[in-house]
Amino acid sequence: MEYNHEVDLSGLNCPLPILRTKAALTKMAPGDVLKITVTNPDSVREIGAFAKQSGGACEHEDLGKGAHHLYFCKG
Repeated sequence: MEYNHEVDLSGLNCPLPILRTKAALTKMAPGDVLKITVTNPDSVREIGAFAKQSGGACEHEDLGKGAHHLYFCKG
């Protein structure tokens, strides 16, 4: 998937992934895509829920061995 911005949140636990995702989104225009790398499985669920609440969209890619990419499209 194509993306405009990227943030690596590997090794971080709640609430840092959500806080850093929100901070990254403030620098983005509507329609931009943020690639997020996480290793905490709870972050996958929480960032996905945040995307729905904020009017964005989120795609998930499981990379195996506990790593995940999320592609957050800002609404």
